[in-house]
Amino acid sequence: MENEQPGFNDKALAKDPAKDPATGDPNDHIGHRQRLKQRFRQSGGSSLQDYELLELLLFSALPRQDTKPIAKALLKRFGSFASVIGAPRARLKEISGVGDSVVDTLKVTQVAAQRLIIREVDEREPLSSWSKVMDYIHIAMAHETVEEFRILFLDKRNGLIADEVQQKGTIDHTPVYPREVIRRALELSASAMILVHNHPSGDPTPSRADIQMTRQIAEIAKPLGVEVHDHIIVGRQGQVSFKGLQLL
Repeated sequence: MENEQPGFNDKALAKDPAKDPATGDPNDHIGHRQRLKQRFRQSGGSSLQDYELLELLLFSALPRQDTKPIAKALLKRFGSFASVIGAPRARLKEISGVGDSVVDTLKVTQVAAQRLIIREVDEREPLSSWSKVMDYIHIAMAHETVEEFRILFLDKRNGLIADEVQQKGTIDHTPVYPREVIRRALELSASAMILVHNHPSGDPTPSRADIQMTRQIAEIAKPLGVEVHDHIIVGRQGQVSFKGLQLL
């Protein structure tokens, strides 16, 4: 178990912020940590760049190490803050200095972000803010390395009944069984569905198979009183809506 170190409680550094509290040796990154934390406290993070926000996250995971080079290496590899926290564990560990503690910290941040957003569309509240739904879907799926097919099941008021991953597949295919999708909708007494899946390639353009599968589900669902509101395909480059493309 790692020794517990101070995070945002800097009393241990008060006597000499330029020295390592464990060894008493000069340590420039300790002073840098204090300055960065102070900026965060004053601005709430609005003045921080992505690499600086990553540094703050990594302070607790790497209490005696300069986190700036690791933060910059993560951004260089993955491109953005969101891409870093959404990257697979194995790929994160390819970065020098990144171990389980760092990965755990990043993944806790990812889950926290997902829960903050899904709370806005949970508890049977009507899905009135489409942008919040899209934000949640992007955080949850855009950086997965295999295809996932998930469904948002809705009631008559477009309130969220359930958000379920139905299938996981390979890098370019997920098996989807339309009758199983409809069966689950009837079990939940859902009146509507939003279908969602990701393209690990990054390009969210729907394939011919995506279009055929979506239309098949919609055709089976309609006579049973279940409407397919939309099918969203998510990629790192963005997301597309079947309804927006007039494919539904």
